[in-house]
Amino acid sequence: MKQASNARPLLVARWLWVVAALVAGIVVVGGITRLTESGVSITEWKPVSGALPPLTQAAWEAEFAKYRATPQYILINGPAGMTLATYKTIFFWEWVHRLLARGIGLVFALPLAIFWVRRQIPSGYHLRLVALLALGGLQGAVGWWMVKSGIAHDVKVSHLRLATHLGVALFTLAGLVWTALDLQALARGQKRSRLTGLGALAGLVLAVQLVWGAFTAGLRAGHVTDEWPLMNGHFWPGPTQSGETFLQAITGDPAIVHFLHRWWAWVVVAVLVVLARALKQRGRREPSIAIHSAFGTQILLGIATVMSGVSIPLAVAHQLVGALLVAATVWGMHALGSERWS
Repeated sequence: MKQASNARPLLVARWLWVVAALVAGIVVVGGITRLTESGVSITEWKPVSGALPPLTQAAWEAEFAKYRATPQYILINGPAGMTLATYKTIFFWEWVHRLLARGIGLVFALPLAIFWVRRQIPSGYHLRLVALLALGGLQGAVGWWMVKSGIAHDVKVSHLRLATHLGVALFTLAGLVWTALDLQALARGQKRSRLTGLGALAGLVLAVQLVWGAFTAGLRAGHVTDEWPLMNGHFWPGPTQSGETFLQAITGDPAIVHFLHRWWAWVVVAVLVVLARALKQRGRREPSIAIHSAFGTQILLGIATVMSGVSIPLAVAHQLVGALLVAATVWGMHALGSERWS
């Protein structure tokens, strides 16, 4: 399709890569927030005024008083002797997480408006970019929905809501990467890529792994064992809770969730190896190498995280590489369905 003379597909693609990098960054900060139990430290959602932290001692005392009404403080941190100074530490990570989310919204919305007014967005991409912006807004709403579950109902946020929150973030990341690659192809005079059957399979098995990874994080299931490949001396750990249905067991029992996450990883590896080999056969070595490097590093980090007793630096690195694996897999899926190889 002929583009307007002032359309700038390469410029728009570079902007999307910046946004994608920021999304990967907020996934990392979100991981730190979860690991430091900081998620419910800010008990209100103030999109504008909440951009500033408390600036006076009285303001800090007021925020701490709100937190002291949460189940997490009443049942866990209060009896443990949490002070205002300790509270400020967990507040910091949640505040940074929300501030970065606001920043990503601005970095996406303002350039999008400028590109739109200047007619620099290529034909056929306006609706897709608006959809990506809407996903960002949805992510903010889902984030607050998640936090509310830990403010009113439990000492931690719902692992199901946590998985939804992470899933929307990684789906947005995938959409940003795919769209940026399409725009780069357009700048080279090529058509948009198509999703192949193998690409869809790779995306599906990886999505399952990411969801169970979020369940593992939300349920603190990484602490079930520090052994690998066995779990406390057994291959199959068995349920740790009584009266569970099958669905409850596979989505809410910490030991079984951990078991599924560690062994489904090898299904992901098998499918990604097939994807990477298909790319290599078509001369696309770069995404093939990226996929192999990402899943290899991710497997090693996952094992190290478990055997370390869920060391925070290792767990955060595991989450970062998970986001990079999404980007690498989307790159491979896109390359497999590109015009050049069809």
